Amino acid sequence: MPSPPLMKRSLGVLGLSLAIVMPVQAEIVEQTLPNGLKVIVKTDRRAPVVVSQVWYRAGSMDESYGSTGVAHVLEHMMFKGTKDVPAGEFSKRIAAAGGRENAFTSRDHTAYFQTLQKDRLALALKLEADRMANLVLSADEFAKEINVVMEERRMRTEDNPQGKLYEALMATAYQSHPYRHPVIGWMDDLKNMTVADARRWYENWYTPNNATLVVAGDVDPAQVFAWSNQYFGGIPSRALPERKPQREPDQLGVKQVTVKAPAKLPVVALVWQAPQLRDPVNDWEPYALEILAGVLDGHASARLNQSLVRDKQIATEASAGYDSIARGPGLFSVDASPVEGQSVAVVQTALKNEIALLIKEGVSENELNRVKAQVLASQVYQQDSLFYQAMQIGEWTTAGLDYTARDTRYAKLKAVTAEQIRNVAAKYLVDDHLTVAVLEPQPMPEGKPVFQRNLMGVGHAR
Repeated sequence: MPSPPLMKRSLGVLGLSLAIVMPVQAEIVEQTLPNGLKVIVKTDRRAPVVVSQVWYRAGSMDESYGSTGVAHVLEHMMFKGTKDVPAGEFSKRIAAAGGRENAFTSRDHTAYFQTLQKDRLALALKLEADRMANLVLSADEFAKEINVVMEERRMRTEDNPQGKLYEALMATAYQSHPYRHPVIGWMDDLKNMTVADARRWYENWYTPNNATLVVAGDVDPAQVFAWSNQYFGGIPSRALPERKPQREPDQLGVKQVTVKAPAKLPVVALVWQAPQLRDPVNDWEPYALEILAGVLDGHASARLNQSLVRDKQIATEASAGYDSIARGPGLFSVDASPVEGQSVAVVQTALKNEIALLIKEGVSENELNRVKAQVLASQVYQQDSLFYQAMQIGEWTTAGLDYTARDTRYAKLKAVTAEQIRNVAAKYLVDDHLTVAVLEPQPMPEGKPVFQRNLMGVGHAR
């Protein structure tokens, strides 16, 4: 499931927005139970609502060859019941309490969440603790659900040309790191998966010492800690499998992949190996890359849209992307769809020319300030969402980062200079780090819809 979309609002209140965000650290308290479960509580009393999220530090990057997709399959199976809560009853009980729930699997983690009235929080915690320890994995339920997952894969990938392109792009950009595998899994692995594979995954990773409970909303932290001890405290910890280093080898030249699939328009995507945030206080390159992505994309007058779509009119859309928070190696991306009659080669050249122009001429102070305001304000305003507040804490924690340093992140983004943007573009957006993926449209099948969606936005929700 993709992160909540950035919210775009007036940018004239940047200083005020930052002042709003900076004090939130004092509103967060945490406690680690004796069994290793980390409990983090963020108080926000604007509405009598609470968000509860359980994050497991186990995603598709922890899978092995032959079992890809098992993290996502187990996410589905977590709703299939325990001895005391039969299949389907979890969702029914949350709905009966007026709440909403779901889950998502990513490369780095798997998370389960509920949004409820604050007086129903104990119900969510009790249900989550029950399935953390007592999940029933039956062969019959597994046989049904694996077919659901395979159909999901067909919809997201086999029948989605951009899904196919994204999958081929990741498998090419990463040489050895498990990020090269799709989160939903390769179809052959899904066809050969058994309930024993799902059970092994559950027994390996679904333990309190590999989990974080994040609660945000109108709550009393002491009460949350008491309920956490009551419901989760009795679950024993288990030794985790050894996590060996998974370093991606340095890329030694341009990689290219072409995908032929039924589609209306071609797509060209360029991705470069790029660093991730590892030390929020002392790193600066990831922050500069975030601002660089904002220079290229993120608003109507951003460079890629202004140049390729509005001025030259050679692309129907153009975008850039970079996410600094991840357990594994990162990528910086740009992509575009040529207008009908225009070639992929022309659009690819135009994308690279925009980057070359930025490296040559830099970014003006006016443009830099405008982009910073856009990037910072969009993130600040996401704090309006309780779900996003909890999700940010969960993402940082499962990525191995100190979530209390997230306030430092805003100051570091604000401090990025035009010269730093040029430096990271010149250092990382070079051919030796580049992978190019092209979607070559094939005739559309009659009577069968073909799904096309944002290339970098393919999610994996239940």
